[in-house]
Amino acid sequence: MRKVYYIYNPQTQTYDRIYPTVRQRALSILRRLFIGMGLGAGCFIVLLLIFGSPSEKELKKENSQLLAQYKVLSRRMDESMGVLQDIQQRDDNLYRVIFQADPIPSAIRKAGYGGTNRYEHLLSMANSALVINTTQKIDVLTKQLYIQSRSFDDVVEMCKKHDEMLKSIPAIQPVSNKDLRQTASGYGMRIDPIYGTMKFHAGMDFSAHPGTDVYATGDGTVVKVGWETGYGNTIVINHGFGYQTVYAHLKAFHTKVGKKVVRGEVIGEVGSSGRSTGPHLHYEVHVKGEVVNPVNYYFMDLSAEDYDRMIQIAANHGKVLD
Repeated sequence: MRKVYYIYNPQTQTYDRIYPTVRQRALSILRRLFIGMGLGAGCFIVLLLIFGSPSEKELKKENSQLLAQYKVLSRRMDESMGVLQDIQQRDDNLYRVIFQADPIPSAIRKAGYGGTNRYEHLLSMANSALVINTTQKIDVLTKQLYIQSRSFDDVVEMCKKHDEMLKSIPAIQPVSNKDLRQTASGYGMRIDPIYGTMKFHAGMDFSAHPGTDVYATGDGTVVKVGWETGYGNTIVINHGFGYQTVYAHLKAFHTKVGKKVVRGEVIGEVGSSGRSTGPHLHYEVHVKGEVVNPVNYYFMDLSAEDYDRMIQIAANHGKVLD
């Protein structure tokens, strides 16, 4: 119902009706309109704050789904890392052991990324900690898979060269059993024949008559033929794959530097040259630059009984011949 306004007239002592102007009516309408709009906007804002907009609800739903997917991805990455670690252990402790290769250093397998912060651009994202952690796992897994792939490439190459490696490994005695008088001394601490003191003996001494044939114990290339202080006439053979053998105190040479020799080939004769107290062959095996016990590299020309007897003889603590 439309409101009617009156004003008191003291002269007539009556109420006269007031008729507003067009401007007053317009202002009244606008005022009511703005008040209504303000109330409507306020109510709308309150409703949005309480219930949220449809688009906001949709975004929250999508964000929740993405968060769940990141968590699932992170868990699967952990499972994949576990599988990869199992493969790495088998690679180091099985495949590489079979081919007598060194395991891949942990520093290389676990190497991280250097340089500037790779994940700085992710800090502004929602749930940035989870996103960065998952991205780091992906990067680490990718790098370690690449390293493992290269390792398997190496293993494949070793498989292809397996026959060659077996021919190259020192695997026979350098002096035949029929020519062997005795194994004078083995690897380890022994009594020096000249000074009478304990000294480390880096190889094995095979006592035999002067002129007895000395055999190459594996395929390889002769890298030294000549005089060596203390060792006398010496031959060194590089067998590849980290193996080298040394034949010392020789009487004569039957090979030369650069010659390719095969296992069982005569390369020299037993003698007593250099620092020696009797005719014998001093024999050493080096693996990757380290001197090792030669007794572990006779397995092609000895019976089980002969091998066991030789180990017992080699373990003696008697005098060496050099």
